[in-house]
Amino acid sequence: MAEKKIPLRQCIGCGEMKSKKEMIRILKTESEGIVLDATGRKNGRGAYLCPNMECFRKAVKNKGLERSFKMPVSREVYEALEKEMEQIGK
Repeated sequence: MAEKKIPLRQCIGCGEMKSKKEMIRILKTESEGIVLDATGRKNGRGAYLCPNMECFRKAVKNKGLERSFKMPVSREVYEALEKEMEQIGK
């Protein structure tokens, strides 16, 4: 019997390929703007990030979100995402 394929995604901070379930999805939507998608099932353009603050800081420094979404990302969005990442607790 064939093994089930595990979907991999690349972290926009560190660049490592990991299982989709291990990552946090950051989503760009028409109505809400840029938000964290805890379920991983909302509609919109997604970027993936490891669930730790070090990768988040790398993504901010390297402008990973701006490259993924092909648009400028304001400082307020980064601050809101940082607060949500801290609540996740890793």
